[in-house]
Amino acid sequence: MPSRTHSAPRVAVLADSDTRWKWGALTARRLQPDARLDGYLLRGRATPTVRQLGEVGARADSLREIRGVDFLDLMERDARAGDDTGYDVLVLACVGGAVQAMLHGLRHAWRAEAPAGGRRPVVVTGYVGVVYEKLADGLLLRHGADVVLANSRHDADRFRAVYQGVGAPDDSVVECALPFLGGAPYQEPHTPSAEQEHRPYTVVFAAQPSVPDSREARTYLLRRAVEHARRHPDREVLVKLRSKPGEHTTHIEELPYQKLAAKLPGRLPANCRLVYGNMGEVLDRTDLMVTVSSTAALESLHRGIPTAVLTDLGIREALGNHHFLGSGCLASWDELDAGHRPEPHPEWLARQGVAADGAYETAFDAARDRVTALAAADHLPPLTPYYTPRTAPGYLPGILARYGLDPRGAPLAGHVDAAQEAGGLRKFARDTVREAARGAYRHGVQRVAPAIRRWGQL
Repeated sequence: MPSRTHSAPRVAVLADSDTRWKWGALTARRLQPDARLDGYLLRGRATPTVRQLGEVGARADSLREIRGVDFLDLMERDARAGDDTGYDVLVLACVGGAVQAMLHGLRHAWRAEAPAGGRRPVVVTGYVGVVYEKLADGLLLRHGADVVLANSRHDADRFRAVYQGVGAPDDSVVECALPFLGGAPYQEPHTPSAEQEHRPYTVVFAAQPSVPDSREARTYLLRRAVEHARRHPDREVLVKLRSKPGEHTTHIEELPYQKLAAKLPGRLPANCRLVYGNMGEVLDRTDLMVTVSSTAALESLHRGIPTAVLTDLGIREALGNHHFLGSGCLASWDELDAGHRPEPHPEWLARQGVAADGAYETAFDAARDRVTALAAADHLPPLTPYYTPRTAPGYLPGILARYGLDPRGAPLAGHVDAAQEAGGLRKFARDTVREAARGAYRHGVQRVAPAIRRWGQL
């Protein structure tokens, strides 16, 4: 199969949520800075809205919503073309099950019996942020990609250990860093820049959609942020929200903080607000970042902003704050109320790839070199995921069926090509109906399902 001959490389990013789109698009830009970037949003419960895409800020040369089977059909036709118009790199920025389904679907689409002359893209995948749960499950669902990106030396060691533990090749693991770290280094309040001169000391509580997951715990965290604002009237306390009610992110948010805030006794103090917006822009005015386990903590630490990972609800794997053991960042609201400012340990920062020492600028060199070399190769071998109908006969077929594929990775009967995009009022009506259906689904997830679960516990 000949290599691509066009001068400007082309990259496709398939993403299934707003945060994964951000990671995928920015990763693509880091790996292939001069490439044309085409974005594909996998149709599902978490397909980002226009507002969410605007807030993320990651841009593409083209962007469209697509079903998984249609994306695979597009990739098959692209590879069969055999000319210089195809993709050089494909970034799968999806949940593990979707990545596994696409790997098997792509293997089938690019099967050996396809006409000669085509050439497949380099397939890259990875994680959006902190990997604190389902390490083995998520990693094995991503096995089979040409490159599995690890966001730090710590993660790279763990990833290789998992693959070695099942006897699977681990040479796909490449250490890099989170692509959205950066921004202006933090300046202490007593040495403000001209832009910072007139703003108050700002505390940001970075909320998470599903951590913690109970009403009591989420209400507690919100109440403590509000109380901090009342204790420190000279400070501004911002509760940074991920989404508006009804929108979905990477994780389901059954109890939005907006609704919890509306039920607190009294009004929020004047120096406490719920805010949206790009996290990087919020960090530009942050003096203390507070969270349970959000990836925002890594963004904050990278800039040198004092960062607190809360221990109020315990240090537990279910919360993800156990990831920060040894970081020096663990603290409680009581300590923060008393003026405590955590100081991170440099060794921990270095292993997590967030040390603000200049090394970040070279963090993508190895991954960029690996992808460039693979893209220039005359031939790439077939994708070979660890999971097959032989190694996981009771697990894999269900994952593939969820995305419209049979155990071989071929489209299931009935999953035909999507109709051509309609225009004008027909397209508006179709999109309106689709959004209404999503709204009904989200209402069921956020309101009805939790109620049923509570009834079942009575």
